[in-house]
Amino acid sequence: MIVYRTDVIPDVATARALYADCSLGARRPIDDDARFGAMLAHANLTVTAWDGGTLVGISRSLTDFGFTTYLADLAVRDAWQRHGIGRELIRRTQQAAPQAKIVLLAAPAAVDYYPRVGFRHHASAWLLDPDDALR
Repeated sequence: MIVYRTDVIPDVATARALYADCSLGARRPIDDDARFGAMLAHANLTVTAWDGGTLVGISRSLTDFGFTTYLADLAVRDAWQRHGIGRELIRRTQQAAPQAKIVLLAAPAAVDYYPRVGFRHHASAWLLDPDDALR
């Protein structure tokens, strides 16, 4: 049975094991303890999914709880995918900030997933990476 929690921020090692066991690990700084730890510590809405003592999923977001929730990470261990865990993590994220719309940037491997669970595509998104100069 999967247990969902909003009162637990996983430690770096526990979260690293989850991210490494899904495609998101390749696109996050999971080997940089300080940076990865900051990601975990400073998200203000985290929903976790546990199978016994194993972290099997996470929804990590930044939200103002009124207008916008930015869903920064949705990760589910490979062996637990296709069992509704990602959908439930999103549902609980939405439930925690019911007036806020959810915004996300989809990983290339997940672009087909989000429309299936109800997200609409938005054509304009803009990125400024840390080493990009602001002109």
